[in-house]
Amino acid sequence: MASEAKTGNPIIETIKTVVFALLIAGIFRTLFFQPFWIPSGSMKDTLLIGDFLFVNKMAYGYSYASCPSIAIGPIDIDARDICGFLDGDNSRLFGSEPERGDIIVFRHPVNHKDFIKRLIGLPGDTVQLIDGVVQINGTPVELEDAGSFDEIYELQGSMGSRPRCENGVVGEGGTCSKSRQRETLPNGRSYNILNIGDQRSDDTGVFTVPEGHYFFMGDNRDNSTDSRYPQTVGGVGFVPYENLIGRAGRVIFSSAGKSMLYFWTWRGDRFFKRLD
Repeated sequence: MASEAKTGNPIIETIKTVVFALLIAGIFRTLFFQPFWIPSGSMKDTLLIGDFLFVNKMAYGYSYASCPSIAIGPIDIDARDICGFLDGDNSRLFGSEPERGDIIVFRHPVNHKDFIKRLIGLPGDTVQLIDGVVQINGTPVELEDAGSFDEIYELQGSMGSRPRCENGVVGEGGTCSKSRQRETLPNGRSYNILNIGDQRSDDTGVFTVPEGHYFFMGDNRDNSTDSRYPQTVGGVGFVPYENLIGRAGRVIFSSAGKSMLYFWTWRGDRFFKRLD
């Protein structure tokens, strides 16, 4: 006589499956890759609003910032709540140094939100802007004209932001233009930067990057809150080594609409695009 196999409570089994799935996903996200949507235009034209990428968390080793933060409705768990025991000594497990020019996701030193910018200044460097030109250790970076970056003046992304334009007031659906240059760092890394107009952040004092910290800037220079602005006024300031999360190397997917489900807004030419 065949015996019947015992079956557990289906609700309990479902809960177990969900818990195990979340646990595996959490481990994967903590150790290997973190998904990241581009919410703002601070890295144009390298990164556009609506670009989706995976950040390589193995690139620089691991710190408390490698743990994910979870904010869903009433649930608000910060990375420090999970991995706070690793916080405070500005070191990393299996750590390696980032290279000048890397595009990096890091945790803001004060508000703990994830930011993505380009690494410009290494520990011990001096960084200054004079007439919009970056000076590293007293030497201006190489610049060459790269035409203009043109986009449609319209609401962009889920936040519904509008682009800033160098060519004055532009009506809805008009062409919004910015000057574009090719910037080359001392180590040979080269990428595009954008200019909107003359503003205070084009001329700065001399920043001396402390040991164990880094200086970041956005490629869309006149539309980026970065290390040029002190943390006391909402800026990024110098970023500690332990706050680095990972390196961005390639756009996986891109959508110009408010939702990735709007397939007619997909930017097919940016799928799997390698980043400079």
